[in-house]
Amino acid sequence: MACNSTRLRALALYKELHRLGRDYPDPSYDFHGRMRALFEKNRNLTDKDEIENALKLGEYIKRETLALYSLRKYRHLKRMYPDSMSDPS
Repeated sequence: MACNSTRLRALALYKELHRLGRDYPDPSYDFHGRMRALFEKNRNLTDKDEIENALKLGEYIKRETLALYSLRKYRHLKRMYPDSMSDPS
């Protein structure tokens, strides 16, 4: 079993990913289902290195999801103001 601090990190990561998944742009991707399956798959890990690698993967997924949201916002703004950024006059 993992130590208490690792368990708390995993729970905090799960909660963050769950909140991020609410706004996932593609509803057919099933973000919550895939996330839950990954966490359930790694539920019984006991080796500290394996647990750290799983947490790092979760952090990577979180950063990539945030980048996807930023890109989506940028593209939306670019569509709203198409020529104002490219035409300086």
